[in-house]
Amino acid sequence: MSPQHQHSDTAENAGPTLKPGAIGFIDALVIGLASTSPAYTLAAIIGPVVALVGIYAPGILVASFVPMLLIASAFYYLNKVDTDCGTTFSWVTRAMGPWLGWLGGWAIAMTGVLIVASLADTGVRFGLLALGLDDAADTYWIVTVLTVLLVLVMTALCVLGTELSARVQNILILAQVVSLLVFAAVALVRGVSGDSSLDSIDPSFAWLNPFGEGGAALTGGLLLGVFAYWGWESAVNLSEETTDSASTPGKAAIASTVVLLVTYVAVAYAVVAYAGTNFLTENSEEEEYIFALLSTEVMGGWDWVVLVSVSTAAIASTQTTILPASRTGLSMARRAALPKHFARINPRFRTPDVSTWWVAVISIIWYLVVGRISENALFDTLTALSLLIAFYYSLTGIACAVYYRRHLTESAKNMVLIGIGPLIGSALLIWLLIESVFDLADAENSYGGQSWFGLGPPLVIGIGIFLVGVVLMFVWRSQNKKFWQEKPGVADPDLVHGVATAKPDPLDAGGPAS
Repeated sequence: MSPQHQHSDTAENAGPTLKPGAIGFIDALVIGLASTSPAYTLAAIIGPVVALVGIYAPGILVASFVPMLLIASAFYYLNKVDTDCGTTFSWVTRAMGPWLGWLGGWAIAMTGVLIVASLADTGVRFGLLALGLDDAADTYWIVTVLTVLLVLVMTALCVLGTELSARVQNILILAQVVSLLVFAAVALVRGVSGDSSLDSIDPSFAWLNPFGEGGAALTGGLLLGVFAYWGWESAVNLSEETTDSASTPGKAAIASTVVLLVTYVAVAYAVVAYAGTNFLTENSEEEEYIFALLSTEVMGGWDWVVLVSVSTAAIASTQTTILPASRTGLSMARRAALPKHFARINPRFRTPDVSTWWVAVISIIWYLVVGRISENALFDTLTALSLLIAFYYSLTGIACAVYYRRHLTESAKNMVLIGIGPLIGSALLIWLLIESVFDLADAENSYGGQSWFGLGPPLVIGIGIFLVGVVLMFVWRSQNKKFWQEKPGVADPDLVHGVATAKPDPLDAGGPAS
């Protein structure tokens, strides 16, 4: 076995570790699904997508699935040779060096940190609406206090153990998916039977054509679609705590993207068939509240079913978004890419308690400060995250081809699934990243239509987060140069061919010289 994948027995590496075998395939699949928050995500994007491409919304969701599946393949094969909970951070570091690796890790951590409290906010608001407490849902201080408490509770569950987190997720995902499918079934039946209270349309297979509208509409729709699938890789962040860590997390990640595809397309068909395009377009600025409006139209007195679905989706995603951000911090710290205390693992619960609580603290501060300045800024933050998502996903696809470069010609399967596929996925995401930069430069495309420094707030926030990361990277390098001594390498043949089993080694300098 290659030295870079063996655990060191030195005193420096002694102490508690993450608990191996804490969860299995189903748990990992559920966590991957919960991280994407299907009900919340669909509620947030269905209106804007229909406003862009009309009846071809299902086709856009199919087209957006393609780069996600290709990148999921990269996650599977990279995890096979490096089961490090830092995922993109570790893999990019091994394949392309510490500089890009650090920035990839920063992007993953920030996408998690900055969205956690916003997800909790949505969970609280929809929970209050489901209970009929509409006035409370519109009261700032009630929502804020409950949001902060929810973040703290979900963080505590993450610290108390991965098994407990998985059990909670199993319950939440069941409530979410069942209620969402009930809503979709009722909407589709009423739409097809002509019982809709809105402008129903007979569904058609032609709706699966993503090029129906073409042009800028296609680009904008794909950007929203990519955001819709984001989060499935959380299963891989728990690789060190999963049974058969070299294969189970990757399989769960791929399976979760397929389940999401089926769910998204089914609900998109149902909603468009029931409501038509005019209602969805006219209410597209309602963002996630579109389902709150539709639930009464579709379900009547049973509208609480949909509200519960969105609430549980957001609450579940609050917890599962904390997990990858904290594991990334742990991985970076034990590799000396961050201060050592972020690598602390609780000896009783076998979880990274310090990095987990840091995620909660930073998220709460961001939510309180930015939310107080402008509620629009919180929505613009969510839009800005699409830039970071496209960045680290594309880095992962490239890293896969680069790290496996000596094995791509061994078979057609390797060439397609490890080389060409991930590179195509990366190219598509880079194209979308560039397009989104130009799109978000226009202040009119922001949530509030305001201009910051002559640009749209989402672009300013995205660039600002990235530049803060660059500054912190150089500051930390000036304090500790150990991580930056790592050299890019290639995948170990024994690991590629299954002769040996990959194990993360945070103390190693990166692998065999290329």
